[in-house]
Amino acid sequence: MGAAEKVLDTMRDAGEPLNAGKIAELSGLERKEVDKAMNELKKTERIVSPKRCYWEPKA
Repeated sequence: MGAAEKVLDTMRDAGEPLNAGKIAELSGLERKEVDKAMNELKKTERIVSPKRCYWEPKA
């Protein structure tokens, strides 16, 4: 499983919008990996931001 998929799974499991720091904490990934994965997910529009600095999977 790649970092992007792990980030998505962590977001789904949380059931609420998360910021990158919280995703890193919950997933066990390094913050740099989370940031890179989130950038990839943003570009492919797989995550959306309901409020500033918080992200959730696109429905």
